[in-house]
Amino acid sequence: MKKLLTLGAAVAAAALLTVSCSSKKVTKIGILQLVEHSALTDSYRGFVDGLKEAGYEDKKNISIDYQNAQGEQANCATIATKFVSDRDDLILAIATPAAQAVAAATDVIPVLVTAVTDPASAGLAVSNDKPGKNISGTSDLTPCSAQIDLLVRLFPDAKKIAMLYCSSEENSKVQIAAAKKRCDEIGLKYVDATVSNTNEVQQVVQSLVGKVDAIYTPTDNMIASTMPTVATITTPNKIPVICGEEGMVASGGLATYGINYYELGKQTAAMAVEVLNGKNPADMPIQYQEKFEFKYNSVVAEQLGVTIPEDLL
Repeated sequence: MKKLLTLGAAVAAAALLTVSCSSKKVTKIGILQLVEHSALTDSYRGFVDGLKEAGYEDKKNISIDYQNAQGEQANCATIATKFVSDRDDLILAIATPAAQAVAAATDVIPVLVTAVTDPASAGLAVSNDKPGKNISGTSDLTPCSAQIDLLVRLFPDAKKIAMLYCSSEENSKVQIAAAKKRCDEIGLKYVDATVSNTNEVQQVVQSLVGKVDAIYTPTDNMIASTMPTVATITTPNKIPVICGEEGMVASGGLATYGINYYELGKQTAAMAVEVLNGKNPADMPIQYQEKFEFKYNSVVAEQLGVTIPEDLL
C-alpha cells in the first residue's frame, strides 16, 4: 500500500509540474509592417535578429505575430486592434501609418516604432527627446540636405528637379521640407510631383518627362513600393532619381546617401529588450542612426551614362 501511495504522489506531482509549465506566460510581440518593400522588411529582419542575439527567440521564449498591412490603412487598424485583443506584451510598428494605427488602438501596451521619420510631428510622441507616452523607437531620418548635394554633384548642370512623394505620408512631408530648404539655399528650382495612391505613380512620373532634369524622392513608402514602375519611365528617358534609401536604388533609382534599415531594426531590438525588462517607453528618447552610406545602382548608372566620382566609391 505504501508503494502505491508513493507512486500516486509521484504521478500527482508530475501532473502539477506539467500544468505549471504549460501555464507559464509566454511574452507576445506583435509586429505590424505597413507594406512590402525592402527597407521596411530589412527593419523587420534586423529587429527579429537583434532579439535573437539578445536571447529572445520566436517559438522558444517569445511568440512573434508578424502581420503585413499590404499598404492599406484599414488593414493597419484591424491588425492593431487584433494585437490589443490578444493582449500582446509589446507591439512593433514599422512605418508611420502603421505606428499611427497602433497608437490609436492602445495607450497602455508598450509600443516601439521604426522607419518613422519624426514621431513627434506624426503625433506619436510629446517630443522626440521625451516621448511621454507608451511609444518610443527609432527614426529613419536621412540626411536630406546631403542627398540634394549628392544630386547636384552628380548633375551639376541640373536646373530644375521634381520632388516625388505621397502627399498623405507625414514622414515624406518632413523630408521634402528639408530638401526644399536646401534647394532654396543653393538656388536649385523644384516642382512638387505628389501622388495619393499607387495608381497615380505612373501618370505623375510620365508627366515629368522633358520638364525636369532629375527627380528626388525621400524614404516614401508608396514610392518605394512602386520604384520598379518609376524606373520603367525614368531610365529610358535619362532622368536620374536620387532616393532616400538603398532599397529604392536597388529597385531602379540611381543613388542615395542614407541609412541601413537592417541595423535600424537591430537598434530597435535593443530598445525592445529594455522594455521587456521593465523600462517605460515614455522615458526613452527616440533614437537615430548616425552613420550614412553612399549606394548606387551600377546598371542604371551605365544606362544613364553617368560616371560615379572615385572618391564616392
